[in-house]
Amino acid sequence: MTSESPLAARLAASSGKVRQWSSVAAGWERRRSYVWEISQGVGSRLVELLDPQPGATVLELAAGPGVTGFVAAERIGSSGRLISTDVAPEMVAVAEHRGSELGLANVEYRVVDAEAIGLPDGSVDGVLCRWGYMLMPDPARALRETRRVLAPGGGVAFAVWAEADVNLWGSSIGRALLELGLIERPPPDAPGPFRLGDAGRVRELVSDAGLEALQLEDLPITWSHESFDDYWDVTADLSFLLTAALETLDAGELDEVRRRTAAALAPFTQPDGALAIPGLCRVGLARRPG
Repeated sequence: MTSESPLAARLAASSGKVRQWSSVAAGWERRRSYVWEISQGVGSRLVELLDPQPGATVLELAAGPGVTGFVAAERIGSSGRLISTDVAPEMVAVAEHRGSELGLANVEYRVVDAEAIGLPDGSVDGVLCRWGYMLMPDPARALRETRRVLAPGGGVAFAVWAEADVNLWGSSIGRALLELGLIERPPPDAPGPFRLGDAGRVRELVSDAGLEALQLEDLPITWSHESFDDYWDVTADLSFLLTAALETLDAGELDEVRRRTAAALAPFTQPDGALAIPGLCRVGLARRPG
């Protein structure tokens, strides 16, 4: 298999960080409640670690549907300000729609590239970034930008996924595509969900950005689904990789990808046929020295 395969060509054509997330924004809106139900422990822990105070200005990077930042918005109150941002305009629209439903009046919505934030130096008291840094083309640059916009003593609470081997909910489809020669193995440092799975590398990136790493902790998470079909449908809404596969592979190829993915996830099948797929997230806190 070479990059001339239909799926590889589709992925290459949509390799920009904006295009991929724009294309799945509607799916993330459809699955917003589900994702928050699964990940509420992560979002709540991030806000707990950051501990924003009433009146603070909090910036959320790669906010997606905005749910983590909205928890912070409640804590900072009417005198505070949440700046909810994403690189994809469609994702920002999803967050703004939800914020309007919740009646949040202390939130500003912006399209922002985390590698070039466009805010003044030292202008925010805290930063939240749930599952964003590992997807950015240059996470080192993004972390340096994070430090720049933080006020002295300000903190950044972030979450990244651990290694692919302990996150089969997210790696099984890609492995099936690789085994079948339908995609090429990406470079080791290519943007992807498990790119920052090495805790040592995360600490190094934080330190090199001029931030003081205060803690990095493992936080288990379980992806629950009524059935494998439910897993497949949900993932099709959330994952650009599966969306692209559904649009480009022929029926035989797609059936084999499904079969191999189902086999990889079979050990997590419950007696009633539901799936409870374990995962491991890493949640960190760092500060700009005061």
